[in-house]
Amino acid sequence: MAVSTFAVRVGGAALAYLSQIVLARLLGAHDYGIYSVAWTVVIILGVMACGGFSTSASRFIPQYRQAGDLAALRGFLKASRLIAFLIGIGAAVIGIELVHLLRPAIDPSYNQPLIIVFLALPFFAFGLVQDGIARSYDWPSLAMLPTYIWRPLAILLLLVAAVFAGRPASAETAAFVAVAATLLVAGYQYFHLRKRLPQQIPPGPSRVELKSWVVVSLPMLMVEGFLQLITSADVIMVSFFQSPDEVAVYFAASRTLALVHFVYFAVRAASAHRFSAYTHNQDLKGLATYTRQATLWTFWPSLLAGAGLLIVAPLLLRLFGNGFESGYPLIALLMIGVLARASVGPADALLSMTGHQRTCAGIYAVTFVFNVLLNLIFIPLFGLAGAAIATSCAIFLEASALAIAAKRKLNVTTFVVPLMYSSGGRADED
Repeated sequence: MAVSTFAVRVGGAALAYLSQIVLARLLGAHDYGIYSVAWTVVIILGVMACGGFSTSASRFIPQYRQAGDLAALRGFLKASRLIAFLIGIGAAVIGIELVHLLRPAIDPSYNQPLIIVFLALPFFAFGLVQDGIARSYDWPSLAMLPTYIWRPLAILLLLVAAVFAGRPASAETAAFVAVAATLLVAGYQYFHLRKRLPQQIPPGPSRVELKSWVVVSLPMLMVEGFLQLITSADVIMVSFFQSPDEVAVYFAASRTLALVHFVYFAVRAASAHRFSAYTHNQDLKGLATYTRQATLWTFWPSLLAGAGLLIVAPLLLRLFGNGFESGYPLIALLMIGVLARASVGPADALLSMTGHQRTCAGIYAVTFVFNVLLNLIFIPLFGLAGAAIATSCAIFLEASALAIAAKRKLNVTTFVVPLMYSSGGRADED
């Protein structure tokens, strides 16, 4: 599962990067910066709109399968997607209304693209929950391909087709294309799940345990939401202080760095439901051993990829267009945070899947506030470099806190340095 997920994320990262280069070339720096901010807002809100069910799927589905509770399993599979879709509709309506209300305070060039991309929210949230369901059944191609391969490919092809058809190469056109691609990919995933799930679950009654699902899912929502905010808040905050052209440079640098960051997210995606399975089987030794492996799988490939990226980054940035190579120092600064996060592996998934999701949510909340405060201080002082420094400092705090929490709550070491000199981990109860 980890290898398959890693392979998909490698291909997805390359394809997503290619699509960003084409977008920057077609749209120009100004419109590319506007579209980047608008789509980043949708990603943040989409993660929140799924209600935490995209993550809790990795908790409840293995639990119900092991217990043989098919009625609750059927109920969760149906209700989780419906709830995410409805929350997505509500978020889209509220987002569009807020854009209208705040129109005097928003740069006019952002208004229309924001209104358009909000239409993608229901399908984005729906797709995230389907990702979680597919991961819980060890279907990496169905969990990862739609999000990391088909959607960026669809955005790329649809945008090129739209421009050739005579549509202007603008942020508004890119926003329409992103909505269409999100709808198509969510539908593709839905129909494939409809074919596969009946082979795993025979027809029968379903039971809805909404209260228990929400109690577990909400802290996981906080974890995922704050993680996404920590990852993306710098792009939004840069748009408050800098022009769309400067935002474009920063976004290009952060997308380039995603070629390294995908290692962490790949291992995290492949590990979550396995942490849950070890916990429900009360296999604490196996949990510690798997955590050690997951951390090493995260750190060393990230370090190697990071070293390689620093060599080729100037060439990659020039592919976006003239002036984008000025983002190279930003990559070096942001790399510090990426490697800090990789050094503790998927510690957040470990805490969330072992019943300590509130602790994880608290850590991310503090990290997010710290990140925002540092951005408010550093961006006016140092410009784009200030945003990169603020983000790396915040992630360093996050990684340290997660490693300490995992040690205190589970007696599991997640920091890579001790693991390099140990033959295995242990997870005794405190």
